[in-house]
Amino acid sequence: MSTFANQLKSEISRLAKKEVRAETQALKKASTQFRSEIAALKRRIAALEAQIKKQGKGVGRVKAEVKTDEESGTSLRFRVAGFAALRKKLNLSAAEMGKLLGVSAQSVYHWETGKTKPRASQLAAIAAVRKLGKRAVAAKLGEPAEA
Repeated sequence: MSTFANQLKSEISRLAKKEVRAETQALKKASTQFRSEIAALKRRIAALEAQIKKQGKGVGRVKAEVKTDEESGTSLRFRVAGFAALRKKLNLSAAEMGKLLGVSAQSVYHWETGKTKPRASQLAAIAAVRKLGKRAVAAKLGEPAEA
């Protein structure tokens, strides 16, 4: 009887080890995947922080302008028709308007069609462009002014 009991015991332990090995293998795979995703996210955070640091020098001026508008009680608002009219009034292409505002021509197009809305920092830049005339815009873009 003891041989039967020993065989049963060894078979149970063999099957238990097999099951545990399968479970730990799955956990090891998941752990490895999570670690690689965490490392990728850390690299992305470092890149974004470096990008913010680069852009931080120019943002100070825009933030000051937004704060003055908020302090005076007027909030910046965006109207699709008004933005399109501004671009036509200044006789600018979408690419030129984007260059002036620091965004892509595609962003300008999406704003004009109403697919997206500009961010608060971009609203401040649009408000600054509203105050400019054709000559000032041409000077900022580095082109000769049209009469």
